[in-house]
Amino acid sequence: MATEAVFMGEMVEDLPEGRFMDREVDWLRFNQRVLELAEDVGMPLLERVRFLAIFASNLDEFFMVRVAGLKRRLATGVAVAGPSGHHPRELLTRVAEVSHDLMRRHARCYHDSVAPALAEAGIRILRWDDLDEDDRRRMHRFFRGSVYPVLTPFAVDPAHPFPYISGRSLNLAVTVRDPRTGRTAFARIKVPSALPRFIRLEGEAFVPVEDVIAGHLPQLFAGMEVLEHHAFRVTRNADLEVDEDETDDLVQSLEKELLRRRFGPMVRLEVEEDISPEVLRILERELGADDEEVIAVPGPLNLAGLHQIADLDRPELSFSPMVPAEPPGLEAEDLFAAVRGRELLVHHPYESFTTTTERFVALAASDPSVVAIKQTLYRTSGDSPIVESLIEAARAGKEVVVLVEIKARFDEQNNIAWARKLEEAGCHVVYGVVGLKTHCKLSLVVRREDDGSLRRYCHVGTGNYNPSTARVYEDFGLFSAEPEVGEDLSDLFNRLTGFSRTTSYRRLMAAPDGLRSGLTERIAAEVRAHSEGRPARIRMKVNSLVDEEIIDALYRASAAGVPVDLWVRGSCVLRPGLPGVSETVRVRSVLGRFLEHSRVFAFENGGDPEVWLGSADLMPRNLDRRVEALIRVADPEHRARLVELMDTAMDEGTSSWHLGPDGEWTRHTRDAEGAPLRDLQASLRRDRHVRATDG
Repeated sequence: MATEAVFMGEMVEDLPEGRFMDREVDWLRFNQRVLELAEDVGMPLLERVRFLAIFASNLDEFFMVRVAGLKRRLATGVAVAGPSGHHPRELLTRVAEVSHDLMRRHARCYHDSVAPALAEAGIRILRWDDLDEDDRRRMHRFFRGSVYPVLTPFAVDPAHPFPYISGRSLNLAVTVRDPRTGRTAFARIKVPSALPRFIRLEGEAFVPVEDVIAGHLPQLFAGMEVLEHHAFRVTRNADLEVDEDETDDLVQSLEKELLRRRFGPMVRLEVEEDISPEVLRILERELGADDEEVIAVPGPLNLAGLHQIADLDRPELSFSPMVPAEPPGLEAEDLFAAVRGRELLVHHPYESFTTTTERFVALAASDPSVVAIKQTLYRTSGDSPIVESLIEAARAGKEVVVLVEIKARFDEQNNIAWARKLEEAGCHVVYGVVGLKTHCKLSLVVRREDDGSLRRYCHVGTGNYNPSTARVYEDFGLFSAEPEVGEDLSDLFNRLTGFSRTTSYRRLMAAPDGLRSGLTERIAAEVRAHSEGRPARIRMKVNSLVDEEIIDALYRASAAGVPVDLWVRGSCVLRPGLPGVSETVRVRSVLGRFLEHSRVFAFENGGDPEVWLGSADLMPRNLDRRVEALIRVADPEHRARLVELMDTAMDEGTSSWHLGPDGEWTRHTRDAEGAPLRDLQASLRRDRHVRATDG
């Protein structure tokens, strides 16, 4: 049975049911692609270790947010079928099947491939039973001096109820027997988060911290007989719920909610596969875990801690260091002068974030001609030079306005701390628009020129103002001193800090008011161009494509014959290749050394391509519940560069994953003759625009 969908203002009834895939399952397929990088023996060994860690931390967040959301819908009675047609109960079962399979595959990759390869390279991750007497003596001293003082065993009996297990904590379940009475008892020990995940022995040998604790249980339970011990780990709902309409102090309310995050409902229980049925029953009963929520894998648990191993100083086992290029024209020219002369497009991490974006804010802070700075901050690093520059500017008497998004998931506490530090320095700190997250990446500098006039210098980016992630996230930034861009940013900042209701701009498209309609109108224009025999094509590069209205618009464009190229890093619920619906749609995904993070939208526009870049993904939250901004790229060379990049990514000669209509992603790394396909990220380091070099 067909369903009705709205497209370009018309009712259409020929889009089939089943055209949307499950978002949660497709996200798991994204994490599977991360795992495939860890499984790739051609990848530098420590980078394989890092991808194992990334897979584990990604999956933690998935359970804390996406699975928790499904469970909340069931618990609150809002259990209607999603766009895929599947009920949340069905979806949870499917998620459990796929995620458990992936976790076991992840463990096999570690045990059967990565750990043996590490051992061959002289990096050993040992279990307690593997340690010789010298290692054990060394660990005895370490335990007495650094571990024992911070441990607290919690007994479970009528006088001691089962302790609360905080989210993502690693724990030991211990069964002991009193030799005098013969009575057995259960206890829990939390592994202190302040301890390293792996304790270093001599050289490059390590032992999991829980093994060190387990090896000393007789000291913790003196006079008792230790019968068994097993590691376990709990994942909890970590979403925050703050009613901005009801609270008088958003920061204070958010801080209270952050305290409650550690105690959210349980969504997953991880145990080692050798756990006894008796201990598992105790954990399931006390934690309220059902079968779908329990996953048993070979230890050690919490392989997100493998980042510690991936960071070892073994350059021959890692990617070669990359020295970002200085963008052409900046080597000997003042940044403000360069931007006055021509808009500047920078591509991170291939082009330096430090000498462009960081430098832009630092120059604004130190330049006596700058009178005001306006800045958005969504996520930034713990020692952010950009924040320090804003503080310096405020102390120098400049007008500094900073919009800090304190609701940025998992960065809330960090952002609250920065907001207070900025306020103490004299910055005007605001928290955006009630009911919306501010996700746009904007910087506006107002400078008095030599003739006494005021000129606005602007930066619009696809990524956060975060020097740490800028080294590994792929993003674009556009610098402009064009008056229309300055007016747009001024209008948007006025909306963010005051009560302006501006919704139309000159070179911006902004959510939540004009971005959805702006994109669907441009998709419709490509259909008209195709029907009139003019050049038509749609190219999009995003992190996620899950918005139903946008997907239906793309389906209708494809059905009309418009070629549609989609470069999606993460979730994509559109099905390419459906007869009569999406036959002209190609979906590719590129994963590698750098995390593809930029968002770019290119429309052929009858032969005069229109290209946009900015912060927005194609998800309902981005289009309807966030402040997002895309900027139209005006410079013909910049437009051509972006289109060339997207065409290279989609090219059959480029290594990538291809999405099929069945929802399966297939990795393509070699051509028909067996020769390796182009590594996009490696080729960009040699790109004529960038010329980044390996150090």
